[in-house]
Amino acid sequence: MELNDRTKAGTVNSTVEDGDRHGYTRDEQDLMRLGKKPVLKRNFGFMQILGFSCTVLVTWEGILQVSTPSLLNGGPAGVFWGYLLIWIGSISVYTVLSELSSMAPTAGGQYHWVAMLAPKSYRKFLSFITGWVTLIGWQATTASSAYLAGTVLQSTILMLQPNYAPKPYQAMLLGWAVLVFAVLINTVGSKTLAHFEGLILILHILGFFAILIPLVYLSEHNNASIFTTFVNSGGWSTQGLSFMVGLPSSVFALVGVDSCVHDKMAEEVKNASKVVPRAIQISVLLNGALGLAMLVAYLFCLGSVDEVVEESATLGYAYLYVFLKGTGSPGGAATMAMIMWVLGVCCLVGLMAATSRQLWSFARDHAVPFSTQVTKLHPRTLIPVNTIAITTFISVLLSFIALGSVVAFSNVVNLSIGGLYASYFIVCALLLWRRLQGISPYNARAAMVGPETLQWGPWKVPGALGIANNLFACAYLLVLWFFSFWPGSVEVNAQSMNFSSVTFGGTVMLAVLWYFVRGRKTYTGPIVEVRI
Repeated sequence: MELNDRTKAGTVNSTVEDGDRHGYTRDEQDLMRLGKKPVLKRNFGFMQILGFSCTVLVTWEGILQVSTPSLLNGGPAGVFWGYLLIWIGSISVYTVLSELSSMAPTAGGQYHWVAMLAPKSYRKFLSFITGWVTLIGWQATTASSAYLAGTVLQSTILMLQPNYAPKPYQAMLLGWAVLVFAVLINTVGSKTLAHFEGLILILHILGFFAILIPLVYLSEHNNASIFTTFVNSGGWSTQGLSFMVGLPSSVFALVGVDSCVHDKMAEEVKNASKVVPRAIQISVLLNGALGLAMLVAYLFCLGSVDEVVEESATLGYAYLYVFLKGTGSPGGAATMAMIMWVLGVCCLVGLMAATSRQLWSFARDHAVPFSTQVTKLHPRTLIPVNTIAITTFISVLLSFIALGSVVAFSNVVNLSIGGLYASYFIVCALLLWRRLQGISPYNARAAMVGPETLQWGPWKVPGALGIANNLFACAYLLVLWFFSFWPGSVEVNAQSMNFSSVTFGGTVMLAVLWYFVRGRKTYTGPIVEVRI
C-alpha cells in the first residue's frame, strides 16, 4: 500500500503493523504514536516555522502598540520593569509548552495535552472546555488583528491629512480588505506560505532597524530617570497595585507563540518533535530581545508622558505621536508607521493559518457542530479551506461590534489573554502534577494516547530544574490571568470597564452548556485514528 493511501482519512482505529512502519517518516510515526493519521503536508522547515512564530508574535511591533495602558498604570518605569517580568515569565511558560510540544507535536495543542495529562474522570470535560476557550480566544485575536490593521491605516492617513475624520465603518472595511489578503495567501498561495513566512522573518528584523535608527537618531532623548519614574493615573491605593493593573497590557506583545508553532502548525513541520521546541525557544528569546531594545529606545524618545497620552487620544496610538514628534515630518512618521502596518498584515496571515488549523484539529475530534463538513480538506492542496472560511466569517461578524462600541470590541481583544492564559495554566499545572508522579522516557515506537502511556519527547528540561520552572510558570500565569480582568482605574464606568471577565465567563458558560447538551455525546477526547 502506498503512503498516500495510508494517510488518507479512512476507517477509524486502523492498525499499523510493526513491519509496515518502514514506509513512514519519523514525523508520521510521532503523530501515529498519538493516534492521529498524518494528512497535512509538511511544508515547514526550521527557518520557515521560526519566521512564522516571529511574525505572529510581533513583539517589538506589539510592545509599541500596547504600551499606553502601562504608561497610565506604571509609567515609563512600569512599562520597562513590567516588560522584563513578562519576558521572564513567558520564557518559563513557553519552556513548559516546548516540553509538551516535543512530547505531543499535534495540531490539537492544549486540549490534546489536557486529554493526555488529566485524571481519567475529568479528562473529557477538561479537554473539551480547554479546547473551546483556546479556540474562541484565537478567533478573537484574528478578528482584532484585522480591525487594528484598519485603525492603524486610518491613523496614518490622519497624520498626513489632519482634516480627515476617521469613521468606525471605514476601519471595518479596511480590516475586511486585509482579511481578503490573508485568505488569498492561505488558500490560493498556500504553496508559497512557508517561503512567505521565511521572507517575513527577514523583513521582521530589517523593519526593526528601519524603525529604531531614525527614532533614536532624530528624537530628543530623556535621561535615565525613565527607569525610576512610576505613574498611578488609575487612582489605586498603592503604586504596587497600579503596576500590577498595568502589567497585563504587555502580555499582548509576548502571547501566542504556541498558537503559531506547536499546537496549530506542528503537523506541517518537518522533524516536529525537535524543530518545534527549538523554534519556540529561539522565537521567544529573539522577539523578547528585539522588544526590549525597541522599548528602551521608545522610552528614551518618549518625552512628556502627559503630552503623549493626550495626543494619543487623537491619533489613536501613542507611538505614532512619538514618531511624528521625533522625526518632525508627517511623511517620515507615516513611512515608519507603514512598515509596522505591513508587518501587522503579515501577522494576520500567520494568525489566519494558526486559528484555522486549531479549529480544524478540534473539529477532527467532533468537538464542534458539523465537524464532518468542517474538517474537509481541499482534495488537491490538502488545505483546510472550510476552517479558513469559518475563521474569516467569524472575524467579519466580530468586526460589526466596533460600529456600535469601540470599547466592546476592545474587550473581545482582551478575551485572548483570559482564554490563552487559562489554557496555559491548565496544561502547565497538569504537567507539573504528572512529572512529580514520574513520566516514562521517550520511545519512538510506543503508543501514547493517554496518561497510562505518557512519555517524554526528545526535548525536555531535566530533573529539579524542570520542576522549578514548571512551578514558576504556574504561579506567573495565575497572577497575570487574575489581573487581566481588572479595569484601568478605580472609578469605573461604561467606557472604562474591563468587560473581558464577562466575555471570558460567558464563553466558558456557553462551552459548558454545549458540552452537556451535545458535546458529551459526540466528544470523547482526541480520537484514536491509528494504533501502532
